[in-house]
Amino acid sequence: MKKRSLWFSAAGALAAAIALAGCGTTTYFAGRELPPSGLPDRVLIAVQNPSVASSGALVIVDAYYDIRFSYNQKVASFSISGYSGQLPVTIQSMPEEQIGAVYGSGDGSLHVVNYQKESDNGAQKGLNGLSSSIFITRNQNYIFAASQQATVLTVVDNTNGGTYALSLPGVYRVSVNPGGSAAMAFVQNSNYAYYARKLTASETLSYSGGSSTWPKAAMDCEPQNSPGWCLFQMQSPDNVDSTGNAYGAPLIFDRPVKAIFSADGNTAYVMNCGAECGGSTSSITAVPVSPMIFLSGQHSGSLPTNNALHADCSATPNASSCTLTIPGGSSNALVSSTTMYVVGQQLQPDSLFTGYLTVVSLAGTASSTISASGPIPISDGAPGAPSRMLMADDNTLWIGMTKCNNGERFKIGLPYGCLTMFNTSTNSVTLLEPYLGDLNGIAGVIGLHKVYVAQGGQVYIFHTTDGSSINNQYVTVTGTASDVAFMDAQSDGDNTVY
Repeated sequence: MKKRSLWFSAAGALAAAIALAGCGTTTYFAGRELPPSGLPDRVLIAVQNPSVASSGALVIVDAYYDIRFSYNQKVASFSISGYSGQLPVTIQSMPEEQIGAVYGSGDGSLHVVNYQKESDNGAQKGLNGLSSSIFITRNQNYIFAASQQATVLTVVDNTNGGTYALSLPGVYRVSVNPGGSAAMAFVQNSNYAYYARKLTASETLSYSGGSSTWPKAAMDCEPQNSPGWCLFQMQSPDNVDSTGNAYGAPLIFDRPVKAIFSADGNTAYVMNCGAECGGSTSSITAVPVSPMIFLSGQHSGSLPTNNALHADCSATPNASSCTLTIPGGSSNALVSSTTMYVVGQQLQPDSLFTGYLTVVSLAGTASSTISASGPIPISDGAPGAPSRMLMADDNTLWIGMTKCNNGERFKIGLPYGCLTMFNTSTNSVTLLEPYLGDLNGIAGVIGLHKVYVAQGGQVYIFHTTDGSSINNQYVTVTGTASDVAFMDAQSDGDNTVY
């Protein structure tokens, strides 16, 4: 009876989708065409070493029924056809554009896959070996990669077919704003931050005489005989930014690791990892985005002085340049409207770390200020390591960590794993399940009140209503699950911050 009921309900769902068909094309929402699998709710799983014949595959599951096969069992499995990347590790999901960018750590490839056709569009060209951090803009015009082994920030400019290897020893993280107009780079164990900018024709001519003709803030311009892009240090040695504007004492950060951007796109919040990354004090620093716009000739204004940055955000109305101390740690964050959720690890007296979440209220009116709540305990994690954050149904924020078994809670025997569910309406925390391994991916199946996670190399499912687990028997994979993404989210914003 259970299988019969499943068939009828699935058939009804499919009939409803077909009823929306027009002129030979079947659509299901937002004008999107029904894909070859016929599934309207799909989760994509990046799988490493699925067989002896392949080191990588992209598996699709039906997220409505939580199965890897068709509801009538006529199709044994679904996947992205033609994918050839090795050891896929992250999925940059862009459902509005109906694409996903999958990075493979085995060959350093970035494959753009077509969600509607469920096929691979091929690997992007121009990357310099392996990347420790990589993003492509939504319009696919630009790729920014921290090529740590090659000691360069790689910029692939698909508008002119150029690749620019901008020298930056130690580079290991990149952050790109959702609008695809600003890109920042961060160096490991450093207190400096950098940004790339595409040059105008007049700048190319002015900077063609070698490094002596570059602005003092320029770290590298390539190609040097006729540069198209330059990499600038936010803290110029002569206190002059890339536009020639003097800004006083240079900016000072404290082990910056990434930038999170405000909802209006005007402000970049730099995560200062502090003690978590071998520095002093964890904090977030607000800086304007406009001076760092990389699109040719579109930047404006100047970067703030260090004095402005050291202003206390909690006492500065509408602060666009200030630093707010975050005692609980600040290595990652997610912005939802005028609230920022900041996660990090706090150093304990025994030199171990404990995970915390800090809720930050961002300035929104002339009288408001940026302020932070007291740190809220969450799952422990590796200090400074990338974490995963996602907003899902039922006012829940999901946070995933790696190496949570190396933290303070594991030492004292508390049965907590690497996944936390936080209810944003009640400010309540649910620390989920015993340790199952590192959590490397979260996908919120919006509207179905569930999340998929890639944890310990396998796929698990949880209810967003109470955090209880859902039977994962029919979504487990052969190989190692490294990331998950909801292919049919309505918005690019319904995505994991990583």
